[in-house]
Amino acid sequence: MARPFKSLSEREILALAITAEEEDSRIYDDFAAGLRARYPATAEVFARMRDEEVGHRRRLTELYSQRFGDHIPLIRREDVKGFVRRKPPWMIWPRGLDAVRRQAAVMELETKGFYRRAAAQSTDTGVRQLLDDLADEESRHESLAGELIEEKLTPAAREDEDQTRRRLFVLQVVQPGLAGLMDGSVSTLAPLFAAAFATHNSWDAFRVGLAASIGAGISMGFAEALSDDGALTGRGHPWLRGLVCGLITTLGGIGHTLPYLIPDFRVATGAAAAVVAAELAAISYIRHRYMDTPLLSAAFQVVVGGVLVFLTGILIGSS
Repeated sequence: MARPFKSLSEREILALAITAEEEDSRIYDDFAAGLRARYPATAEVFARMRDEEVGHRRRLTELYSQRFGDHIPLIRREDVKGFVRRKPPWMIWPRGLDAVRRQAAVMELETKGFYRRAAAQSTDTGVRQLLDDLADEESRHESLAGELIEEKLTPAAREDEDQTRRRLFVLQVVQPGLAGLMDGSVSTLAPLFAAAFATHNSWDAFRVGLAASIGAGISMGFAEALSDDGALTGRGHPWLRGLVCGLITTLGGIGHTLPYLIPDFRVATGAAAAVVAAELAAISYIRHRYMDTPLLSAAFQVVVGGVLVFLTGILIGSS
């Protein structure tokens, strides 16, 4: 089970920072290797960022050895609450410069937040000074990551994108909202259509769908709010994310529940199926637009999952 960040001692904070810098340097090295054939200038930018992360790790290791000795305990990001789980580099660099640039910017934003919070928690002057210095250097890395847009993106594309605002919007609204929309639109299909085909009564189906939607919204809202506090990731206040996730989960379920206010069972079911199709199409587009997922791949994944849950509800209700 992941530990709260506040529970870490200075020794553990430094150990975590050393592990994180090693991971980041290897990610940048993978980016450089993956982009070198087509974008050599961009690959050099990542190679420089890799070298700086290696330098950070060396400075952290030297300070750790002075304070605590040679043994460095293994503490990883996933062992501590508050970090976003990262996709492996091989899933990102094939998507091109824009996807890699966004990932690098998110990495630097998270690392800067980590060093700021770690420095505030540290009581040792030397440790706090190094952590503050590294936070400043990570801020400069964000500017360095911005150089990636200069090689291949057109001026028109650069003007269309407000990098920081879009990144925070994705982290704070799109990601929790998409999770809620997927859960609300898909998970409530089975109980709704099972009730509908079991009773052939629109009002009974509506009540089941309404209960499933509200219950899913409450569950997803709390799950998102408690997933991390946003202090390290820049994902914003946890209860705001939980509210967004919970509301959209509920709306996703209610969307295909409302047609069952129509008294005629057949008409209501047809209308509900049409709403489900529209919801799945919307989820596919959002995943493509904001999560860098190819449209056909996103549509296939969402539609297959939705159809399976839809058929499961019908089969159980008809049995």
